[in-house]
Amino acid sequence: MRSSVIAETIKPISPDAHCDMCIYHSNAFCHLPEDTLRTFYEISIQEEFDEGEYLFFEGQKPEGVYVLCSGRAKFLIGSNKGKSLMRIALPGEILGLNAVMSGKPYEGSAEMLNSGRVRFIRHDAFMNFLRENGPASFRAAEFISRDYFAVHEQIRSLALSGSVIEKLAKLLLHLCETDADETADGTHLKISLTHEEIAQMIGTSRETVTRILSDLKSRRIIHGNGSGFIIHDKIALENLIDN
Repeated sequence: MRSSVIAETIKPISPDAHCDMCIYHSNAFCHLPEDTLRTFYEISIQEEFDEGEYLFFEGQKPEGVYVLCSGRAKFLIGSNKGKSLMRIALPGEILGLNAVMSGKPYEGSAEMLNSGRVRFIRHDAFMNFLRENGPASFRAAEFISRDYFAVHEQIRSLALSGSVIEKLAKLLLHLCETDADETADGTHLKISLTHEEIAQMIGTSRETVTRILSDLKSRRIIHGNGSGFIIHDKIALENLIDN
């Protein structure tokens, strides 16, 4: 298990190893006071993960937190039908924080959607870091609160959306806001999800997703290719949502 190996071999690293060149500066600890940030760097270890590698597994004792510096990760939960994709973690997110703070097992599994850099901080070192640094503790609380509201919004969307096409439209618009580039052709989503993964995220079948996406393509609202989706008409997607 890769995460176990990291936990056993953790050692301080130089604070100038990529962090000063990071283009995101968006995680909960990026804007701490300089001395606090240096401590954060010193207690963490940076690792490269390949597509498909797991950071941790659902039910595993929390070994530490994982700051996603680059790349994206899938957050999965298990059921009697296998693993289901709940959401996509973006650069800057801190994975495993809820489990480490609560002392409970990881509530899901984190699998790299594509290759990326991750900073790992061992459980005890991270908890000591929070105890000794008030601003860092406040940032951690902010992140947990944000995560809670994101989950709440996802549940509300699944429970209250009137139709599958509405749920799919909401998901595509959410990805437009959080992980996309504006191009001359439209809004290009940075992540590439299979129809099965999309189905898991909105609580429907792969066949239904395939049918709806085909319809949206025929209406020139979206365009799909091997590298993801291009949204040509966001207003049309918004009109599919029953406000």
